[in-house]
Amino acid sequence: MDTKQLWKNCLIEIEASVSKANFSTWFKNTSILREETGIVYVGVPNEFVRDWLKNKYHKLITKTIADVYENMRAVEYIITKIENSKQETPKIGGESYINKELPLKDLYINPDDNLNPRYRFDSFIVGTFNELAYAASQAIIENPGTKYNPFFVYGGTGLGKTHLLQAVGNSIKEKYQNKKVHYLTLEKFATDFINSLQNNKANSFKEKYRKYDLLIIDDIQFIGKMEKIQEELFHTFNTFYENNKQIIFSSDKHPNYIPELADRLKSRFAAGMIVDVTEPEYESRLAILKVKLRELSVELEDDVVEYVASAIQGNIRELEGSLNTIVCQYRLKNKPLSVSEVKNLLKNNIKPKKNVSIKDVVKTVSDYYSLEESSVYEKTRRKEIVKARQIVMYLLREDFNVSYPLIGQKLGGKDHTTVIHSYLKIKSDLKNDPQLLQELEQIRIMFK
Repeated sequence: MDTKQLWKNCLIEIEASVSKANFSTWFKNTSILREETGIVYVGVPNEFVRDWLKNKYHKLITKTIADVYENMRAVEYIITKIENSKQETPKIGGESYINKELPLKDLYINPDDNLNPRYRFDSFIVGTFNELAYAASQAIIENPGTKYNPFFVYGGTGLGKTHLLQAVGNSIKEKYQNKKVHYLTLEKFATDFINSLQNNKANSFKEKYRKYDLLIIDDIQFIGKMEKIQEELFHTFNTFYENNKQIIFSSDKHPNYIPELADRLKSRFAAGMIVDVTEPEYESRLAILKVKLRELSVELEDDVVEYVASAIQGNIRELEGSLNTIVCQYRLKNKPLSVSEVKNLLKNNIKPKKNVSIKDVVKTVSDYYSLEESSVYEKTRRKEIVKARQIVMYLLREDFNVSYPLIGQKLGGKDHTTVIHSYLKIKSDLKNDPQLLQELEQIRIMFK
């Protein structure tokens, strides 16, 4: 196998999937070293690149190689010395990186603080799904650095976390003219740190980030396996905390469920305020749609807006995407749309409500763990089967609200106390087992 040509073909595909800056930073000086029994070994220049590729781009790399090499079973990363790597290291420091990263639609973002002026609280809808996060953010604006420090917001994609964080930044910038604010993603923080080490400018890196009065770091969930980045973030946080400077984080999961996150960072996060943002309820979805329509200067019939709020039950991004589809059609036709027209327009956007039976749950969990479906019903103490059965019981109770006695009856005539024990065990294990949490999330996706 020509590994050089294979990787060259893969890089062409990868380059089309990531930004130019990220491609230069993370894929420069990489290669396929060898292939052994289906395992493809990718050479990387240092541990930072290895950790980032494993954390952020592993799925993309695996899929890309598999598309061109059908015998691939797995991908491993090996640190190798690259000749002249110092000369070939991309110079992506400071503002030049930011400018390359920004999409065209966001060119008006202030390059000094990375804040988007569109993200303000006057366009931020507060509901039961985010009211605690909103209340905490207002307290921080009143007393930055002394109230809820650090502030950690977590929740799924498209729920308005970035809007909230940037609105805090914009509010503090307006209220305190002398305070320096900066927003960035963890990826940018890691990139700057790596470049500072490669260019022998570690002190410049520390000075750059510790001069701010408010530092907002988005997508912190990718930090789990990056020991050096964790260490630098820990010291940065301590400097902020000791000087009464505010630091804010966002993540798609609770810090306790970020794989391989150091205990000392978990402790720092817990010492401040950790809040979650969930999917908006009907009333909040309705309010979000009305605000968006005002911004677009578009009027739709109440029954149309109410239908969209009722039918699109996902995240805010999905809701706004559906509305944009309707508004586009409204402007093309230049006349009001009926509910039936909107239903037809959104038929591919609406997730069908799926009735899931106990047998469906057993089959899905069995398939996920590559077990025979019948084994879940059997009386056995094999660990892998006991675990699968307990997960089935947990999901039936937690997600589908099936009664304990019925679960026991359907799963081999188990007593309801056994089902309760299984439910509580999985619930307890989830608090300390990120791997189990990830498995459950993947199983749940299979039901959708």
